[in-house]
Amino acid sequence: MTTSLDAPVTYELRNRVAWLTINRPERRNALSRDVREGLFAGVRRFNEDDDAKVLVLTGAGDRAFCAGGDLKEMADTALRVPPPDFVPQFGRNIEVAKPTIAAVNGVAYAGGFLLAQTCDLCVAADTARFGITEVKVGRGAPWAAPLSWLIPPRVAMQILLTGDPIDARRAHEIGLVNEVVPSTDLVAATQALAERIAANAPLSVRAAKRTVGLVARRALDEAFAEAERIWEPVYLSDDAQEGPAAFRDKRAPRWKGR
Repeated sequence: MTTSLDAPVTYELRNRVAWLTINRPERRNALSRDVREGLFAGVRRFNEDDDAKVLVLTGAGDRAFCAGGDLKEMADTALRVPPPDFVPQFGRNIEVAKPTIAAVNGVAYAGGFLLAQTCDLCVAADTARFGITEVKVGRGAPWAAPLSWLIPPRVAMQILLTGDPIDARRAHEIGLVNEVVPSTDLVAATQALAERIAANAPLSVRAAKRTVGLVARRALDEAFAEAERIWEPVYLSDDAQEGPAAFRDKRAPRWKGR
C-alpha cells in the first residue's frame, strides 16, 4: 500500500512496517505547508492502520532527512510564532501509541532535528548530521525542552547555544542515536530493527514505550505506581498466557493483541 510517488509525503507498508517519507529532495526535504500536512495525515494513517506495527520516518534522497522549516515560505508569510501544531511532535500534539523510528539519511537540522528527536528510536547513516540551528537565523526551538532528558544537559546546552551541527558518530556517542550504519545499509538496518519490534507482543511493546518516559514526568514512586497500572492489562491479556505456552511447546507465539 503506497501513496503517489510524487506526493510531498509518501506512505508505504513493508512487512508490518510503515515508511513515512518526506519527498522534497530538491529542497532538502524542508517542511513546507504541504509536507507538514502530509506528515500529520501519514501519522494518522499509521495510527489507524492495524497492519502497521512500527512507523519509520525518513527523507527522500541521500542529502537530507529534513533540513528544517522552509525559510523562503516563512519569509513570504512573515511567520512569527509557530503554533504548537505547526509540525507533528509525537506525544505532544499527536498521540502515537505504537513505536516510531527515525531513519536519518542526511542532515537533520532545526525542524528535522525535531522530527528525529520526537521518534522513539533513531538509526543514522554515517553521513548524517544533526543540528539545532535556530540561533543562527534568529528563530526559536521551544520543542527542544525534552532534549536534556535525552542527552546530557551540558551537551544539550552546547548544541542549542552554538547552533553547530554534530556528526552521526557524536550523536551516537551522546545517546541521541541508537545505531550508525553505512548510508547504503540504512533502509535494510532500519527495516530489520522495526521487524524485530513488530515480531514482539504488541501489548507489551506499547506498555514498554509508555514506561520509558514516566520518570521524565513523575517522581519515582509515582512512576512505579503508574507503571504497575500500565502493565496490569498486559499481565491479564491472552498474550501473556500465549508467550509461556509457545515457549513450552517450542513454537513461535501467535499474538492476538488482547
